[in-house]
Amino acid sequence: MIGITGASGPLGRATAEAVLQMVDPREVVLTTRRPEALADLATIGAQVRHADFADAATVTTALSGVDRLLLISTDSVGSRLDQQRAAVAAAAAAGVSHIVYTSVPEPVPANPALVVDDHAGTEQALRESGLRWTMLRNHLYAHLEVPVIERALTSGRLVTNSGSGAAAYVRREDCAAAAAAVLSQGGYENTVFDISGPEAISADDLVVLAREIGGRDVELVHVDDLEFADGLRAAGLPEAAVQLVTSFGASTRSGFLANVSSAVADLTGHAPVSLAAVARAALNS
Repeated sequence: MIGITGASGPLGRATAEAVLQMVDPREVVLTTRRPEALADLATIGAQVRHADFADAATVTTALSGVDRLLLISTDSVGSRLDQQRAAVAAAAAAGVSHIVYTSVPEPVPANPALVVDDHAGTEQALRESGLRWTMLRNHLYAHLEVPVIERALTSGRLVTNSGSGAAAYVRREDCAAAAAAVLSQGGYENTVFDISGPEAISADDLVVLAREIGGRDVELVHVDDLEFADGLRAAGLPEAAVQLVTSFGASTRSGFLANVSSAVADLTGHAPVSLAAVARAALNS
């Protein structure tokens, strides 16, 4: 039996749809705080169950009978670690034997990305749980750079705090396909995969891509973290988002997001889609 937490979220839904094409839907358990959002998948045979990480008892109940579980990190950055540790314990109590966890590249103390502590703590909980585990260290999503390119084309400036660093942006659908492959094939116990796109992209590369797509000049403007954060606030981003985005720029600048791996192709049999292809499809449609 395969389980997926957070199955009504974007990554969970995409992974669920991929898994349901690979195995008997009756062997799939989808957990969510909003079961009604997965009613269509229930109609084809998937078992949709309510679970809320804020209530570990619901997680244990929902995961009854599950052997391999995709534990998708929640979006409550900075406050999710205790809930995810509790979810690991609840999964073990339910009899889950193998947890696949969606993490982040290089969750080490030197990495300034604000998500690192949550992911490092959850990875540690898995290693100490006695369960088999697989870490899927998903890189930054490619589609999140599309608005960056759009703003650059509108203003004629691409402002960044990433310096000369690069990031191996990956399509969310490729992350889902990789997760579905691990879940459906089994194996890969106690293994770490960097789930990256096909190349590492710098701010200079983004500017070249923006110019190509928009047919106009775009100036690259390098700023420090404080000035970058101020610009995000001026653009109307909430403070939590300001801090998160700024930290990813710092992480990129420091080289923590540049590793390109073959994991997507190795797991799925197809190469990951590039950021350039994602951006062209979105902005030329």
